[in-house]
Amino acid sequence: MSEIKATVFIPTYYGEDNLDELFESLIKQKTNFEYEILVIDTSSKDRTPEIIKAWLPKFKHFRYETIAKPDFSHGRVRQQAAQMAQGEYVVYLTQDATPAHDRWLYEIIQPMERFPMVAGVMGKQDPRPNALPLLKEEIIRTFKQFGPDFGTTLFYEDDFIDSQQIFDLVTFYSDVNSAARKSVLLGDVPYQDVPYAEDQKFGEDLVKHGYVKAYAPRANVWHTNEIKLRDYKKRMFDEIVGVRRVGKTMDPISMPFVIKQMVRAYTLGSKFILQDHQYSWKRKLYWLVVNPLFVAEKWKGVRAAIAVDLNDQATIDANSLEKQQEK
Repeated sequence: MSEIKATVFIPTYYGEDNLDELFESLIKQKTNFEYEILVIDTSSKDRTPEIIKAWLPKFKHFRYETIAKPDFSHGRVRQQAAQMAQGEYVVYLTQDATPAHDRWLYEIIQPMERFPMVAGVMGKQDPRPNALPLLKEEIIRTFKQFGPDFGTTLFYEDDFIDSQQIFDLVTFYSDVNSAARKSVLLGDVPYQDVPYAEDQKFGEDLVKHGYVKAYAPRANVWHTNEIKLRDYKKRMFDEIVGVRRVGKTMDPISMPFVIKQMVRAYTLGSKFILQDHQYSWKRKLYWLVVNPLFVAEKWKGVRAAIAVDLNDQATIDANSLEKQQEK
């Protein structure tokens, strides 16, 4: 079979830490269809281009392009990939998300293969064993609410959605590990050209246009964002500003709420750390001290992002990790 059914797209930027692991997993995928790898790198100056070029001849179908930093936005580059894709389905992975098994690619497109009304699929994310406890706990809690690991869950808009909270859950979308029909991406639900929260906007647009979103837990990846403590406040600031800019409303966060989260970090967070068998005892002691500091930085960033005037670009730039990394 020579026709390409799926295009696996990976945007890269200083991704040398995980790319070998990612490509090693992709080349082992067991499918009954042809697929291609498409990589767009944003002018990385580390070993990223070298790693990509080393893997390129090992795949039957592999394309690689480079763009300049000013030409990148999360939404724009994903829509560009849809326009370039040869496959019927466009499968999106981030550079730090590694398929957990050799049937991942088969599983991520199965909901669309079997159900014509499904236009977008979100795969499951499993935290890496030694991940920051705050993130590890959040990832487990987030994906647990979308359905059991042994099946596929479908989400769509109807009268059952009677609150903003339910609507946000139904439309929740992450393109760390996802897939969509190219015909839909090039039709009435393209990725919007936004710097952040492009996946949340896409998930909302998908459901509002009457399509069905699927959650495919068997298409799982290992993924955790690696972030330094000194950068975490600004990282959260960027994410929340991005969410607000695509139309999501967020209530102000009070200091009592932040204090409550700190107490939770010292109690339930510490319990999570102590009960996690993937951490060594040395690592547990380290996280018992450091994890609450990350919690504090997280909520400082969230509070600042909710309070900032979206028209005050100077203040936004001053608090932005993205802007800092451009310098």
